[in-house]
Amino acid sequence: MAEHYPTLLQSALAATALKVLLWPAYRSTDFDVHRNWLAITHSLPLKDWYYEKTSEWTLDYPPFFAYFEWTLSQAAQYADRAMLQVRNLEYHSWQTVHFQRATVIATELVLVYALSLFVQTSPAGSKKQAHASALSVLLSPGLLIIDHIHFQYNGFLYGILILSIVLARKKSGLLASGIVFAALLCLKHIYLYLAPAYFVYLLRAYCLGPRSVFDIKFGNCVKLGLGIATVAGLAFGPFIYYDQMPQVLSRLFPFSRGLCHAYWAPNVWAMYSFSDRVLIYAAPYLKLPVDAEAVNSVTRGLVGDTSFAILPNVSPRTTFILTLAAQIPALAKLFLAPTWDNFVATITLCGYASFLFGWHVHEKAILLVIIPFSLLALKDRRYLGAFRPLAVSGHVSLFPLLFTAMEFPIKVVYTITWLVVFLLAFDRLAPASEKARVFLLDRFSLLYIAVAIPLIAYCSLIHQLVFGAKFEFLPLMFISSYSAVGVVGSWLGFLVVFFTS
Repeated sequence: MAEHYPTLLQSALAATALKVLLWPAYRSTDFDVHRNWLAITHSLPLKDWYYEKTSEWTLDYPPFFAYFEWTLSQAAQYADRAMLQVRNLEYHSWQTVHFQRATVIATELVLVYALSLFVQTSPAGSKKQAHASALSVLLSPGLLIIDHIHFQYNGFLYGILILSIVLARKKSGLLASGIVFAALLCLKHIYLYLAPAYFVYLLRAYCLGPRSVFDIKFGNCVKLGLGIATVAGLAFGPFIYYDQMPQVLSRLFPFSRGLCHAYWAPNVWAMYSFSDRVLIYAAPYLKLPVDAEAVNSVTRGLVGDTSFAILPNVSPRTTFILTLAAQIPALAKLFLAPTWDNFVATITLCGYASFLFGWHVHEKAILLVIIPFSLLALKDRRYLGAFRPLAVSGHVSLFPLLFTAMEFPIKVVYTITWLVVFLLAFDRLAPASEKARVFLLDRFSLLYIAVAIPLIAYCSLIHQLVFGAKFEFLPLMFISSYSAVGVVGSWLGFLVVFFTS
C-alpha cells in the first residue's frame, strides 16, 4: 500500500521546527512547577519529595511522574545545575528554558509512535481516515498551546493513553493495554476519569467469556490483577514503606479546592456561573435575594472557591453523582457490546462526563475528550457532525491560557488554520453513515462555527478598545459560555450517535 503524505514523521519534524521557534514564548507558572519538581527529585531523598514545600508549587502528581522528573534531572545537571536547587524559585536561565522546552518535544516521540501504531493497526479500508485523524492529533492546537507555550507534558501522556487504546484493539493486547493504562494512572491521576471504561471493557472482553458473564477466566483475572498490582507496587511501594501514603494522597486529591479551577473552563458550571451572573442583574426586578459576598466570586475568573450569588452552591458530592450518572449509560452499553469502537466511544463519553460535571475541572482537561474522540471522528459523517463543535469550542476555550499580546497571533492563526485544514479534510474523508443523520446538529455546527470569529475578535481586541480595564470578566464569561454551549451540544450529539449505532 502506498504511504500517505505527509507522513507522521515528516509532520513531526515540521512541527518541531515551529516548536523550537516558540522556545522564547510566554511561559505559565507550570514551567516553574516542573522546574521545581526537577529540583525536588534531584536534590532531596525520596522520602522528602511529597513533604517539600519551599515553593508553593509542591509535588502533586503520582510517583511515576516524580520518577520521570528524576530521570530528566539526571540530564538537567549537565545543562544548568542551578535549576536543580530547590531554593532557586522562579529560576529562568536560558539553559533551563531550552532544556525544559526540549524535553517536551523529545518525550512527544511517544505520541508519534502511538499514532503510527494506530494507523498501522487500522483496517485496510480506513487507513486514510486513520492517518488524517493521527495527523490532527499530532498537530493539535491544544497540544501546541498547552505543552509548547503554556508548558506541560501532555503529548507524552496522551501518547501513552493512545498506546493503551491501540493495544486493546486485539485480544492479544488486552493485558498489555490494562498494564499500560495502570502505568498512566501512576503518571497523572486525571486519567482516573477514564478508568471506568477500562474496567468495564477489560472485565467483559478479557476476564469474562464471550458467551456468558458467568464464564470467568480466572487465569486472565490473575494475570491482569498481578500486572496492575506490580505497577502500583513499583509506583507507591517506597511511600508505603515510609508510611507516607496519607501525605501522598493529600497531595494528589486536594478536595479543599473550589468548584471551578478557572472561570473559563467550558463545562456546565460555566453555564451555571453565567446564569447566576445574569440573575444578579435581574434580581432587583424579580425580587431575588442576592449574596453580596458571592458577587465577586462568580466574576473573578481565578482559581479558588466559587460561591453563587443567586443559585444554590454546588457540593463535591453533587458533582460526583452527576459525573457517575452521565457515565453509567455508556458503561452499560459497553458491557453488553464490548467492541473496540464502543470502548473508544465510552472513553470519550467518560471524558465528556468528567469534564462537564466534575469538581475543580481544569480547562486543559478538554483534551480528555478531544483526543480519544479524534480516533473515531471519521468513522462516519454522524460522528464527524458531533466532533465539529467540539473541535471548535475545545480549542477556542484554551485561548485565555495565553493572554499576552505576542502570543495572540500564534494561537489564533494556528488554531484557525488547523480548523480549516482538518475540518475540510475530514468532511471529504468521512464516509456516509448507514444510519439517518440528524441534520439539526449540522445546522447547529454551522451556526456555532460562524459565531467563533467575531467572538474571538471581540474578546481579544474590541472589548479592550471599548471598555479598557472595565468589565474584565466579560471576555472570559463570553468565551467560557460560548465554549460550554459547543461542548454540551457536541456531547448531546455524540450521545445520540452512540446510542443509535
